[in-house]
Amino acid sequence: MSYLSNFNAETGKTILVDILKTVNQPENSKKLAEAKANSGKEMIKMMQNVFPLVMQIQIEVIKDYGFPGSREGLVQFEQIIREFEREDVDIARLRAQIRSIYLPPININSTNDVLI
Repeated sequence: MSYLSNFNAETGKTILVDILKTVNQPENSKKLAEAKANSGKEMIKMMQNVFPLVMQIQIEVIKDYGFPGSREGLVQFEQIIREFEREDVDIARLRAQIRSIYLPPININSTNDVLI
């Protein structure tokens, strides 16, 4: 677990940028576009079709930085990133970009906290 001893906000940003770059590679972009087209705007279908692709891409990237190449490694990475995003707007922005790939936009009425 030596990868954790050197992990800092800059490392987190680098990994998140690499994830976004990998997502945007032509082969991955094509797979994601097809999965999104098959899902429409249905949240459950997005989670069934798109989310696993994004998760696999993330696992492939984080393992290059020493994290286990598994769901457990991704959970570990996400927990660390969530801690950093509270204090770092760049990390929060990058993580939001990744989440927007597999989560369709949800309109919320902020005055009543009601989904529209």
